[in-house]
Amino acid sequence: MVLKSTNLGKKLLLSAILFIGLSSCRMQKGTLTDIEGHVYRTVVASSQEWMCENLKTTSYRNGVKIPIVPDSIAWPALHEGACCWYNNDARNAKAYGVLYNWYAVKTGMLCPKGWRVPGDDDWKFLEGFADSLYPPGDTEWDKQGGRGCNAGRRLKAAKGWNNSGDGGDDLCFAALPGGERCSHGRFFIAGRSGLWWSSTAYDSSYAWYRNMIYGMDEVFRNTHPKWMGFSVRCVRDK
Repeated sequence: MVLKSTNLGKKLLLSAILFIGLSSCRMQKGTLTDIEGHVYRTVVASSQEWMCENLKTTSYRNGVKIPIVPDSIAWPALHEGACCWYNNDARNAKAYGVLYNWYAVKTGMLCPKGWRVPGDDDWKFLEGFADSLYPPGDTEWDKQGGRGCNAGRRLKAAKGWNNSGDGGDDLCFAALPGGERCSHGRFFIAGRSGLWWSSTAYDSSYAWYRNMIYGMDEVFRNTHPKWMGFSVRCVRDK
């Protein structure tokens, strides 16, 4: 089949080039260490370097401890930085990291020096870089809800979703379903859904986040209340 000179043809050609470069998880890799000594794998995606694991620290980068709040009634009422482990079980941090409210993100002190919690535009770039059809800068990434062709599947870890495999891990991003802390301070849907904060506020009460769901190839973009507990990745410009 010969592709005509159309926008779709250009997108498919770009996706083919990206796929050759990204397949088999052959991305350049490094490591990053946080204030508490946790060592994370990292991966380079064009002009950016991303953590390949969820953040695990319970301290800001200046050494100040982040309040760990297990109480289900206190959690939704918070307007200051806080964190917790899924189901209040520290053993879950090994795979899923720590859940943070957006007020902890807002401090700008979660990630090691030189790194940041990705903003909404950082996530858009990563999604476009990963997707096989819609490249970075495409208006597809400005939509809410499920977007893209297969960026979610390519960013997901190959194992660990619903006790089985669900992703291709083409970028070595290894996204895992760490779940969330949601209404009434309860924990929900670990193993089937991963949610990550962006550092970009939507308004005084809501902020942008990303969601990947078992069995779905898209990446979902939406807003949620800032007190909710989501996972965090860190990024830096190369």
